[in-house]
Amino acid sequence: MRVDLVLQNWHLFASGVWMTLQLTAIALVIGFLIALPSGIARARGTPIVSPIVNGFVYVFRGTPLIVQTFLIYFGLGQFEWIRDSWAWTFLRDPWWCAVIAFSLNSAAYATEIIRGAVSNIPRGELEAASALGLSPRQVDLLVLIPSALRRALPQYGNEVVFMLHGSAVASVITLQDILGAGRTLNARHYLAYEGFVTAALLYMAITFAIVLVFRQLEDRYLRHLRLSR
Repeated sequence: MRVDLVLQNWHLFASGVWMTLQLTAIALVIGFLIALPSGIARARGTPIVSPIVNGFVYVFRGTPLIVQTFLIYFGLGQFEWIRDSWAWTFLRDPWWCAVIAFSLNSAAYATEIIRGAVSNIPRGELEAASALGLSPRQVDLLVLIPSALRRALPQYGNEVVFMLHGSAVASVITLQDILGAGRTLNARHYLAYEGFVTAALLYMAITFAIVLVFRQLEDRYLRHLRLSR
């Protein structure tokens, strides 16, 4: 193991970590903003909206993330009307293609997580809020959404980890993420595994931090659910 070469190229992995965290965080935020209303609509079976959400979730959960990324990065550029539109300013950039693909993929999985959380809220909580005189909007904002998000924490923590690992797809469309940094190190110095081992250790360290954060959140916001069992 050529640790000296890894240390000499620390800046390569530092930029890779930043790219990975950046893509993962942006995708999770955008995905959550899409998933929250979509998950609620699906749980309620909202006419028109629910079937559309069902189709979206099925497509993005039913196909691999790498295929989705390839279709956006390589596929959309095959249409002349897209190349002639304002969208080509973004779609010709691999960073934007990765953000779009990762965000939509995360949104599909998070939609199912939120749908399940909303469906598991005891009806008594919502009826009690209505009995206190809260409007349907206030019930959603003050009771339904906070309660659903608390219940969704364990599953959403898994989604954050999966999105972190899935972001390794970015390296195949020329972005220098953690895996891309490892591949570059191996190619530059004719190494077999040093870059990949370093990349694996970095992914494990970030995953450990994410798991620790979500365990703290679960201990704080789900303690009352555990005590009520």
